[in-house]
Amino acid sequence: MLSPCLRAALAVAVWSLAIPAAAQGPSPPGAADKLELTVEELLEREARKACKVAICAAFHNRVPGGDIACNVLKSWRKEQLGKMIEKAKVSWPWGKVRCVADIKLQREALVKAMTEEKYEAALDRQQVSCEVEREKDGNAEIKFEFTPKVTFVKGKATKAALNWGKIDGPAIVKGAMWTATATDNTLNVLQSTIVDDINEFIHDKCMEVKDEWAGK
Repeated sequence: MLSPCLRAALAVAVWSLAIPAAAQGPSPPGAADKLELTVEELLEREARKACKVAICAAFHNRVPGGDIACNVLKSWRKEQLGKMIEKAKVSWPWGKVRCVADIKLQREALVKAMTEEKYEAALDRQQVSCEVEREKDGNAEIKFEFTPKVTFVKGKATKAALNWGKIDGPAIVKGAMWTATATDNTLNVLQSTIVDDINEFIHDKCMEVKDEWAGK
């Protein structure tokens, strides 16, 4: 079983990064885990919206154009992180996490993912920096990289791998993440989560902003 720190860090990566769930907003009305957003969270969501629209436009309009580059910010509350990892019967030992992700997506790859019978999208290296709130030792910064590959069949993701790379941060956090990312690189334990998130984004989340990308 992965450590609490490790699983939470991986969850942050999956839900706050750009394949392509990084750009999505909170759960839709009626979701069991929906929380009332703070002013800070509302501002973050609004700041991510342009990135979400750009990615959705590439997937659904499928027209030539420039590649997509976004810098997105996402905060996760302690209770949200705990919910992400509760199925593993572990807990999140620290406080809020605030992540900044540099998202780089090739438009051609997104178009081919939706139009070709079968296509493997080898995405550019993604970089993330997260600040973890800690009461005793002060806030900690952790930085990590991954180079995702996603296989699409008839416009739906079917396989995915994050291909974790460099990790920088305090020893206690870095050590846990190193073990976890090595496990994922070998066993691909996050594949089903990534695949589900990608398909939900393309086929559900993009419809939330359809008026802003349709025909563009």
